[in-house]
Amino acid sequence: MSDPAPTRLGESLKGFAESGLATLQTRIELFAVELKEEKLRAGSFLFDTVLAALFIGFGVIFLMAFLTVLFWDSHRLLALGLGTTGLFIAGVWAATRAAARLRAGSRLFSASLAEIAHDREALRRKE
Repeated sequence: MSDPAPTRLGESLKGFAESGLATLQTRIELFAVELKEEKLRAGSFLFDTVLAALFIGFGVIFLMAFLTVLFWDSHRLLALGLGTTGLFIAGVWAATRAAARLRAGSRLFSASLAEIAHDREALRRKE
């Protein structure tokens, strides 16, 4: 007579492997979705940033030309100096904000990493 224990053990190992592979597939799919979302977010952010910089840049140039022409007879150097100082201050402020965002890092794959940590914790509790 054959012993049923090895069959149960084999089925159990097969079920465990299938479950592990299904979990791995789910995690890889989650990684792929997060990567796609991050790519779309970054592209949208870059487009909006370039567009805003372009419009603001043209606006500032026209404002500087307007103020220079407005004060041409009386205070043209003062108008140019104040405009230049304001632009330098705005540039330093923008660079500081950009550096802070760069240091803050990205949340890329944060949901996937949290799920993997949750899975590991669940496995530890079962032991």
